[in-house]
Amino acid sequence: MTPWPKGWRRRTAVMGVINITPDSFSDGGRFIRVEAALQEAKRQLRQGADVLDLGAQSTRPSAKEVGAEEECKRLLPVLTAIRKRWPEILISVDTFLAPVAEAALECGASWINDVSGGRRDPNLLRVVADAGCPLVLMHSRGNSETMDELTDYSDLIQEVKAGLQERTDSAIAAGVRDDQIIWDPGLGFAKTHEQNLSLLSRLEQLTCEPRPLLVGPSRKRFIGAVLDEPRPKARLWGTVAVACRCAQAGVALVRVHDVGPIAQTLKMSAALWPHQEPIPGS
Repeated sequence: MTPWPKGWRRRTAVMGVINITPDSFSDGGRFIRVEAALQEAKRQLRQGADVLDLGAQSTRPSAKEVGAEEECKRLLPVLTAIRKRWPEILISVDTFLAPVAEAALECGASWINDVSGGRRDPNLLRVVADAGCPLVLMHSRGNSETMDELTDYSDLIQEVKAGLQERTDSAIAAGVRDDQIIWDPGLGFAKTHEQNLSLLSRLEQLTCEPRPLLVGPSRKRFIGAVLDEPRPKARLWGTVAVACRCAQAGVALVRVHDVGPIAQTLKMSAALWPHQEPIPGS
């Protein structure tokens, strides 16, 4: 199994979110049961997800950390069941803890997606280096309880880029190969609504870098602020607009809850703004 989506970087691919948590901001509690998660995985794959991203620790603002043992208790039965049902699909695991990453990879995870970029548990970088799998490094500051207070930037795009490069250097020093690394600018993580919009308006300053870029706009607060829409599930069309912008800028992957509408949006976007940078095997 190739670790990359088919045709990836010729188009913007879709990462579908499945939260195995009771407290995620838009769908907490829906997919904790294995059968419910399997049905959601089936739905997302049918609708065009290229990668499924499983998370058992909420990273919404003010979320409490549950620890590796509870995270594994939630995650591993769902991951094992999905892998058994679909042996060839790509499964990403959203975690910042090395023990969870290691257990997930042993159970068949394909990628690790770390919202802390390896800051919270540097041993995670060694785990990924040993596995040789793709690694998403996200720009963030602090943790879920402190990030909203850490939004002071003198030059947002340059500081985000410098932060991602610093985390990349740490990953490479731990043995991760450069070609395993995916960057995520961290929309909503230690950024105000205005800063999120500024990042999106300047995405080309990140997509010009040699590493593929993942963007996770789905249902987020800054979309709610623009639309005056407090209900996360009602922010679909704002998310669609951001997905179009990502496709235009050459983003490699968007992480979303509403896979069907976004997959259709990106298929049309690929006809309008075809990407020009394939990678070997794509």
